[in-house]
Amino acid sequence: MANNLFAAIDMGTNAFKLLIVQAHLPGKFIPLLTVKDPVVLGHDSPSSTISAHSQNLSINSLQNFNKLIQTHNVPPLHTRCVATSAVREARNKAEFIDSVSETTGFRVEVLSGEEEARFSYLGALQFLPVFDHLVLNVDIGGGSTEFAIGLRGKVEFCSSLKLGHVTLTQLNFGDEEAERASNTREYVRNVIKESGLIEKVKNFGFEIALGSSGTIRAIEKAVSKGYALDFAENEALFSECRRDRSFSRDELKNVVERLCNGGEGQKVKRDGFFKRRSESIVAGGILLDEIFDLLGIKEMLVSGYGLREGVIADSLAKVFDVGYDLNANARFRSVLQLAARFNGKKKTTSAAEIASIATEIFKGLNKCKELDNNGVNLTVHLNEKDLEYLEAACLLHNIGLSTGKTGYHKKSYHIIMNGNHLHGYSAEEVKLIALLTRHHRKKLPKFDDDSLKEFGEEAKQKLKVLCAIIRLSVVLHWNGCMNYREMDFSHSREGFMLIIREARVQNQLPGVEQCTADRFAVELRHESEYFKKVFKQELFVKLEAPPSCSD
Repeated sequence: MANNLFAAIDMGTNAFKLLIVQAHLPGKFIPLLTVKDPVVLGHDSPSSTISAHSQNLSINSLQNFNKLIQTHNVPPLHTRCVATSAVREARNKAEFIDSVSETTGFRVEVLSGEEEARFSYLGALQFLPVFDHLVLNVDIGGGSTEFAIGLRGKVEFCSSLKLGHVTLTQLNFGDEEAERASNTREYVRNVIKESGLIEKVKNFGFEIALGSSGTIRAIEKAVSKGYALDFAENEALFSECRRDRSFSRDELKNVVERLCNGGEGQKVKRDGFFKRRSESIVAGGILLDEIFDLLGIKEMLVSGYGLREGVIADSLAKVFDVGYDLNANARFRSVLQLAARFNGKKKTTSAAEIASIATEIFKGLNKCKELDNNGVNLTVHLNEKDLEYLEAACLLHNIGLSTGKTGYHKKSYHIIMNGNHLHGYSAEEVKLIALLTRHHRKKLPKFDDDSLKEFGEEAKQKLKVLCAIIRLSVVLHWNGCMNYREMDFSHSREGFMLIIREARVQNQLPGVEQCTADRFAVELRHESEYFKKVFKQELFVKLEAPPSCSD
């Protein structure tokens, strides 16, 4: 559906970036397309004017982005195009913005430094489970660096300094490498001290420091790959290591020291590792090192999201209003991370397909707003958060297979309950998800059991309904020849009807449980009976043959 597609364009100093996402309440979004175009407006920074050449490159890039946006059928009202430091500081920005509007149709929002800081913070919240913490977010751009201190999505303080990795690189700080590094460091230190930033940050304080820019992600990658230890060339040493997406003050200093020393040999290594970013990574590293020292940062968590995702989050909040949950995306990412930790690609694909089936059934049930009037016994109202629990359980139901098939549903339950893996969920919500994985097969839940004593009656009813959906979805997936994109769930006086079109090619995934036609029929009948017990009406499942090529 096009009405849940959103796009954000970031006209940055060092590159233009496009992000297209599919949004789902209460606040999740799934990236569908990310594109980065190396348009470097920062090359024009010394003159403070965007050259004709850069304007042509910009317009060509934006026209290509526009084609992609139209191809994905993103509504114009769901598309935002923002510009940052290079355009903000340009003398001819009005002329440039008018030219962009005339040739591409995009209305460019030139962000203030404070707005840029806020969006970067919102973007980081979509990636990391830090919603309930007072955080300092740092975003090093090509032409400026933004700082934001925020709690639960509200920015308490923000600031923007004209310190960027591209513009710092372009300043004449000397001919020798050591001289340039020393002068860059002194310049950065003086600008930060004179800005009053140190006192402001000290006054507001922070619990966690975040980094949400490409430069900071590049530094984190260098730390994780052993760049400062000469291990970067041998990635096999680290191929099995799990990235923590964080680095300490000492780890940062080791990388920066290596960046600033080593002569021509180090430059060759730097170019090979950092590639296009190599030209400005030294300035970016020195800048971040000074920020750590002056603001007292001991460790930094690194966000894979930034400005674009923050713009998307802001757009969703405006469109969905009170129904939007700013913490939902980071919360659901913890589910995806747990699934990826225990499952390979094939099992993850299988779980995602089951989630698609379950989602279709859930939405079909929710369409029946007049269920009680039609004689269907559904005494609990299902909402978007219930769908989130169901999707999470589907994605995690098979993580117990990592230690063997026998009793894997019980193992999945224990992994979820005992590892503190799911962030942003309450203890009851975590247990609900875990119970759904525990009872997606074999024994049905006993609602008078002591394990459910902390659940209220409504929560028990939701567990019963969601359990019926996930069990049916798992069995339907066993069929192995279904087109998960072509399903229809409806309701009439006769009961529920689920119509599924068969796929042209049977969906055989090695290592994923499937069954014979006889066993499938037995299991489907068993789950249909439980479905009827929950909803007090029959469930009919119909598999339709795919249309022939001549249709």
